[in-house]
Amino acid sequence: MSGIETRCVQGGYTPGNGEPRQIPIIQSTTFKYDTSEDMGKLFDLQAEGYFYSRLQNPTCDTVAARICSLEGGSAAMLTGSGQAANFYAVFNIANAGDHVVASSAIYGGTYNLFAVTMKKMGIDFTFVSPDCTEAELDAAFRPNTKALFGETIANPALCVLDIEMFAKAAHRHGVPLIVDNTFATPVNCRPFEWGADIVTHSTTKYMDGHGSAVGGCIVDSGRFDWDAYAEKYPGLTTPDESYHGIIYTRQFGREKAFITKATSQLMRDLGSVQSPQSAFLLGLGLESLHVRMERHCASAQAVAEFLSGHEKITWVRYCGLKGDPYYARAQKYLPKGSCGVVSFGVRGGRKAAETFMKHLKVAAIETHVADARTCCLHPASATHRQMSDEELTAAGVSPDLVRLSVGLESLEDLIADLDQALSAV
Repeated sequence: MSGIETRCVQGGYTPGNGEPRQIPIIQSTTFKYDTSEDMGKLFDLQAEGYFYSRLQNPTCDTVAARICSLEGGSAAMLTGSGQAANFYAVFNIANAGDHVVASSAIYGGTYNLFAVTMKKMGIDFTFVSPDCTEAELDAAFRPNTKALFGETIANPALCVLDIEMFAKAAHRHGVPLIVDNTFATPVNCRPFEWGADIVTHSTTKYMDGHGSAVGGCIVDSGRFDWDAYAEKYPGLTTPDESYHGIIYTRQFGREKAFITKATSQLMRDLGSVQSPQSAFLLGLGLESLHVRMERHCASAQAVAEFLSGHEKITWVRYCGLKGDPYYARAQKYLPKGSCGVVSFGVRGGRKAAETFMKHLKVAAIETHVADARTCCLHPASATHRQMSDEELTAAGVSPDLVRLSVGLESLEDLIADLDQALSAV
């Protein structure tokens, strides 16, 4: 199957004669085998199968296979959250004493994960502007740099990453580019086509689409040659004594080495597993992803145009607007549309933004984003409140920024709601 629409509906699961049309929920922690030898082959990674759902579960693997198909990757795994996906994607190849370069315009929770928590683990991060020059980006790399990280569309700054430039820089320095593709989804952008090596998702957002289940996913392109930089990635290219000396790249090839290690090692030890029930709900959401994204983008475009002409709005960020600084870049990477999220500033600053949000009726104040219901957030006092003013500025999050996630309600109702709330400012 080649069409993205068909992959959304049927990717990853082809039932046989008389088998369930819908993905079955295998709600079991463990699996039975006839002999210890059979199970031993699984523990030695010499056979495929399931023995404990903390590592792998058939329902989760089936849904991961659908996302893998959507992104055009070689292997994928689900995690318990988008945060877990980003953590595993980096920690799978970076250890204490290593270094990672990341775009500064990323989700506040991811920034905190990198700048605070993983720093405590001995991994150092250098943050660069998503609009940096090639020279500035090259200057951020060190001999011990293990990865480059960015978001296709930054949350909530809505910067569009120059994926191709970042990918070329990563490869010049012998490291993979990891791209969080949550906001765009593979319906609107497939980072692998622009040179990215690993893609992550918070499946909690558009992929689920209904605010029903927290989850994450990691997809590997299968194209990065770990063996070519064997000294940088010993975890993949030298024996893993916790699995009887297996060398992942030798046994699973570049197509499956990264995901196999993340599953059999990190999930084994850290256990950020997605439940089969959550994976089932995610699978349902994926079936309509292509339809919903088109509507989200169309409504967000109309809302952005309305806000940009309103006297009480000082600025609007949406890459579909011709005056947006990322318009040209979006035409390259996101020609079908970007996402349903619009960021803007209310005239009068932080206090005016808070007044506006209190008067919303259709849109709800939530920490969530990117589902069927319209929701609104003031990041400086919520998701990004741990950041200083300087860090906020570097991340593209001004104190007056309001993030509006446009849902699937009537466009007329949404614009009327925004208009009446602004009249109270």
